Amino acid sequence: MRPVLALAFGAVLLAGCTAGSEEPFVGFGSDPTIPAPEDDLLPRVNPAKAVGWPQGAAPVAPAGFVVTRFAGDLSHPRWLLVLPNGDVLVSEASSEPKRPEGLMDRIAQRIQAYAGALKPSPNRIMLLRDADGDGLAEIREVFASGLNRPQGMALVGDTLYIANTDALVATSYRDGQMRMEGIPEKVVDLPAGPINHHWVKNVIASPDGQRLFVTSGSNSNIAENGLAAEENRAAILEVDPAAKTLRLYASGLRNPNGMAYEPVTGALWTAVNERDMLGDDLVPDYMTRVQDGGFYGWPYSYFGDTVDTRVEPQRPDLVAESIRPDYALGPHTASLGLTFYTAQAFPERYKGGVFVGQHGSWNREPLSGYRVVYIPFVGGLPQGEPEAFLTGFLNDRDQAMGRPVDVAVDARGALLVTDDAGGAVWRVAPAGQAAER
Repeated sequence: MRPVLALAFGAVLLAGCTAGSEEPFVGFGSDPTIPAPEDDLLPRVNPAKAVGWPQGAAPVAPAGFVVTRFAGDLSHPRWLLVLPNGDVLVSEASSEPKRPEGLMDRIAQRIQAYAGALKPSPNRIMLLRDADGDGLAEIREVFASGLNRPQGMALVGDTLYIANTDALVATSYRDGQMRMEGIPEKVVDLPAGPINHHWVKNVIASPDGQRLFVTSGSNSNIAENGLAAEENRAAILEVDPAAKTLRLYASGLRNPNGMAYEPVTGALWTAVNERDMLGDDLVPDYMTRVQDGGFYGWPYSYFGDTVDTRVEPQRPDLVAESIRPDYALGPHTASLGLTFYTAQAFPERYKGGVFVGQHGSWNREPLSGYRVVYIPFVGGLPQGEPEAFLTGFLNDRDQAMGRPVDVAVDARGALLVTDDAGGAVWRVAPAGQAAER
């Protein structure tokens, strides 16, 4: 553990711990190795300090691609929505300082501050416009302000849905509109409350626009705050916007974030952050198909029927029903946004596969994540080796110049990546497209 962290957090929490695997894709795949758990009485603490990007620096893409700063000087940009006219909405929100409740809360807040994630939340959505098609957003306007830690957005016809931390709201939208008009209307309340451990919410519309799906992360690591605090959490919720009602769609998903429809089968997929304090190589985050009524294990088991013996009371009946995730994304990678590539600009080998933004670990030695990965799909399922597609977010001192969050494909087929610690949206385009600007 780095000495500055031991001093800052008042304890050397990694002392006596065995470091995890150095393999770049440890804990990846449809059938990952699940090692024996380690007994961590306290969380391991090893965040990468957020230092920002030096002048002229940028993440690194594979040969044949060019990375440009689509927009910079943003305030903790999180989620993306590409509008039909090519404009890009990006939500700006962050964890906020609060009075700590006990040792664990104090540790958590210091970690967040060190990693650049704890600050007054901007609570707004920015509109970015590349009017001249050069791959840079020369127009930027505040589209909406006064929101409550907004994250995901979805456009259905002329209605824009915004997932605040405590409610799904709706506002009207017309093509080319630069700013939200009026006060958004509440559709449904979402789980929040005084703890609100995993506060981010995302939203996606069904293909017919009749239903909305909203992610809702757990209020704890393994339900240590009681199951009453987990109502409609660790779940994906289905919302009927016309009736303004919601129901539990899928559960046992500790902290789901990104959602997207796989283009061959039309199945809804999500990326999920798994539990902590079982060792550096447990538990792998994952992506999976989301089944109506499906239960995915949390808090009683992980990656199928591997029982978490720390949870009381045990529920072998639910463990027996738990669905094994489709694809592991590595331990503590904090996998967030995901998008399937269906555009034409990238080489053919990327067609139909998925890009995943890995925000990066705060509790693993060595660090993991801090990159965008690509996983090929065949016949609607992951198949083939993962690729570290966008890297270079860590400097040679293991400090975070940036941290990727969401990924989206723009109107010209380039990949957009939000970087909350770096205050930027990066654009990755084929070199030929960049040369045409």
